[in-house]
Amino acid sequence: MSDTKDKASHHHGNLRQALIEAGIELLTEGGLDALTLRKCAARAGVSHAAPAHHFDGIDGLRVAIAQEGFVRFRHRMLDFADAGPQTPRGRLHGICKGYLAFAREEPALYDLIFSFRAHSKKITDMRESSTPSYQVLRDACAPFVPPGTDPLIIETQVWSLVHGFALLILTGRFGPGPAPEDAVLALLDRIGTPPEPDR
Repeated sequence: MSDTKDKASHHHGNLRQALIEAGIELLTEGGLDALTLRKCAARAGVSHAAPAHHFDGIDGLRVAIAQEGFVRFRHRMLDFADAGPQTPRGRLHGICKGYLAFAREEPALYDLIFSFRAHSKKITDMRESSTPSYQVLRDACAPFVPPGTDPLIIETQVWSLVHGFALLILTGRFGPGPAPEDAVLALLDRIGTPPEPDR
């Protein structure tokens, strides 16, 4: 019975995506420790051997889930940017709000996509998916890069602000009440502006 189902899934090209979706469900329900190939196969309704046809072990599955996560992450940022004022500053705020929304709505997936360490093979495997997400940030920051300034400086300022704030929210730094999102993101209005003179 399971062999027949596996063959049907292979035939329709849906098995890989079904396993990724199953992995995201497990990740959401129980965190990274709940994510195993066997559990993904069971959740997807296929034999325990089926994932081996699509992923190089559990690390391969994690990379595939992270790749899907980056696609969702990018879409969330763009959705918020497109829904707000269509000015450079408005889009910058929108992208950052979408960043925070994704972190709140899919915390386990958010944790996973930022869990891979620099210079690892997994980072290389994900570059094709993560680069478009970073490009969204880069495009939003571009209008605020002062002449003669390395764009990476402005991009890092914005990314550090929103990513650090997201982590503080997810770790419960602000307790049960709402996080001061508007007040913190107001700092974006100073990005790219010259500092005030010392008094």
